Amino acid sequence: MSNNQLHAFFVGRAIAEALYEQLEQALTNAVSEFGKFDAEQRERLREFTLQAIERANRSEETTMQGRTTAPTGQGTRYADATLGLGSPSGDLQATIDELRAEIAQMRSELQRYRSRSL
Repeated sequence: MSNNQLHAFFVGRAIAEALYEQLEQALTNAVSEFGKFDAEQRERLREFTLQAIERANRSEETTMQGRTTAPTGQGTRYADATLGLGSPSGDLQATIDELRAEIAQMRSELQRYRSRSL
């Protein structure tokens, strides 16, 4: 082989190795960035989930406080039944019947209030 051909071979090989190293570095950076992005998205999802659960808990707490202080005197019984405290067996049908009765009572009071407003 002539000296020029040998030199061209080594130049070509050096270029291929340099390109391979740059490709490897670019791929490593891309995978690293994707990993960072994935971690950030998971953290955002976790924070969003925690915020949603916190809001739900606050809303539930506010709602339950409102029901336990109902002016009809039925709120405590409703809260106890909802929590399974009203009956030791936690009879679902009895709880549903109590809720229906309470709804009917609230409707009649609402109609009475509306008729007084007119």
